Amino acid sequence: MAAYAKTFLSKSRYIRGLQCHKSLHLYTYHPELRDEVSEDQQALFDTGTDVGILARSLFPGGEEIPYDGLSLSEQLAATAHEISKGTPILYEAAFNANGIFIKADIMRKGCDGWELYEVKAATSMKDLYYQDVGVQCHALKAAGLPISKACVVFINNQYVRHGDLDISALFNIEDVTEEVQTKEIEVEQTVLTLKKMLRGPCPEIDVGSHCNDPYPCDFIGHCWADIPENSVLYLKGRGAYKLYSQGLKLIQDVPLTVLSDAQQMQVLGTLEKRDFINKDNIKSFLQTLRYPLCFLDFETIMSAIPPFDGVRPYQQIPFQFSLHVQEHEGAEVRHYEFLADPSEDYREKLLQYLLSLIPEDSCILAYNMTFEIMCLNALAFWFPQYKATIETIIDQFRDLMAPFKNKDIYLHQMNGSYSLKTVLPALIPEMTYDNLEVQEGGMASTYFVKLAQTQDEKERKQLRQALLDYCEQDTLAMVKILEKLKSVVS
Repeated sequence: MAAYAKTFLSKSRYIRGLQCHKSLHLYTYHPELRDEVSEDQQALFDTGTDVGILARSLFPGGEEIPYDGLSLSEQLAATAHEISKGTPILYEAAFNANGIFIKADIMRKGCDGWELYEVKAATSMKDLYYQDVGVQCHALKAAGLPISKACVVFINNQYVRHGDLDISALFNIEDVTEEVQTKEIEVEQTVLTLKKMLRGPCPEIDVGSHCNDPYPCDFIGHCWADIPENSVLYLKGRGAYKLYSQGLKLIQDVPLTVLSDAQQMQVLGTLEKRDFINKDNIKSFLQTLRYPLCFLDFETIMSAIPPFDGVRPYQQIPFQFSLHVQEHEGAEVRHYEFLADPSEDYREKLLQYLLSLIPEDSCILAYNMTFEIMCLNALAFWFPQYKATIETIIDQFRDLMAPFKNKDIYLHQMNGSYSLKTVLPALIPEMTYDNLEVQEGGMASTYFVKLAQTQDEKERKQLRQALLDYCEQDTLAMVKILEKLKSVVS
């Protein structure tokens, strides 16, 4: 058993090995070194599970071979039993051959043999999927069950929900049989290479772009632990990995002439603690603002399975907003907020309340206004009776991110970033997201999903408060950042 475990592969292990041999070796022998699964990552895994289960409706009436509650040998036996008795459709069928264990998402007995359907929560085909399906076909062939047809099932992001879900329209099915057949020898060679690698010591592979391509590796915390803060790998923009591969490991080793202007700022800021402030440009930006002044931030959720009419897969749906309003300079800044009840279609209620709060002829500030405008355009599409009002509001937007993105103000503490989460503590050290339960947008989406799922009133209250605190912080941060910009040029 120990010898078998050293070279044991599965579909996910095979894909991991394609990305990085070191990652697969660590996963096999030192899984305790893996990074903890974040709530955002778990939400992605859950989405994949939900999509996989929904896709079974394309092939109804099948038998599932469950993973939970059955050992691997029991799963294999249950699969063999269903095949022997002529069950035509199987979900999560288990096979173990040539040292590869797979669970096939969907299998159907066709006229010419078994068909394999691999389900993805993505919205397009990716080259990696051919390898994904290829290693399954390799294992099935070794198990004596050749596949006559191999397909990838993925989300159709052009589908718009109207009424009940149209499962056939929600999914695309692409036949990849020919492509998989052309990769058969490549897959066999890769399987042999990975097994041989697993019998040896851990490969010495340096960090690089493969750490996040095609997926963020869960050993980054381990492999990057000794990367110093002044490594070129932390340069923002393009070219960092290329410089690193050329042996230029630290930012002080890199000639400034090969860097972009923004990267030069980052290097000089880091090495010399130098700040860059263009007062004239900041003044020009401030002159574009007027009162009443609104500070707006949306939080959104996006689902692979559209929850409401008019919604596409993975379309951003605002479920919360925070709004700070200042009628005139020196006036008290008032705060308003909305957090939806996830048990209902809350979109129009959110929109109506927001429109009632924004004073006429306001100037509206957002941090990365493209996002807020996208949300408003979606609301205008869903509720065209408000379109004219929304378009007027959109024309009144200004982007508070602009002075930072344009490097009109760059503080060395920003480390090359102009995100709100970086800018805020650099300008206003006493303000931070570290003391909040929700600390970024993806986490807010996850909390809203939890809010929809729990029936525990105490937990619901805690989740709602965490969401309200986070969203309010975003608009309050804009209020304080604008005050700081004014003081910088005064």
